[in-house]
Amino acid sequence: MKKVLSGVAVMVIVLMSTCLCVQAATLEEAKALAIKAAKFVEANGKEKGIAEIGNPKGQFVKGELYVTMQDTNGIHLANPMAPALVGQNHLELKDPTGKYFIKEFIEIVKTKGGGWSEYEWVNPATKKLQAKKAWIQKVEGTDMYVLCGIFQ
Repeated sequence: MKKVLSGVAVMVIVLMSTCLCVQAATLEEAKALAIKAAKFVEANGKEKGIAEIGNPKGQFVKGELYVTMQDTNGIHLANPMAPALVGQNHLELKDPTGKYFIKEFIEIVKTKGGGWSEYEWVNPATKKLQAKKAWIQKVEGTDMYVLCGIFQ
């Protein structure tokens, strides 16, 4: 009996420790990943950038975080989680509240080079409408930008 209780106690401790180690992504991690991706594209060019950002097993996918890339005309260039979106023009895309968030992304890129944008989107994990915050980062010397968002 003593060994059974000890085994159960060990299992509980292991499970609790595992749960405590799993943390949700942070805004700073999203920002850092977007900046890293922009620098990668700047250093390696558009084609290599598209290939790496579009790779679901690439360096720009970290748990729930992933980077996408678009140009300032609204064309979707790379998306590791939804490759079917590549080539589509999303300039007129609105969130469910009517916000033209792609236009806001482009305004951030053109006026600041980088910054946060907030919009509403359906969380693919929960299938529920949720607030999302994304760091938008210009790829210097190009008409492209990358972004990494996180549900709030």
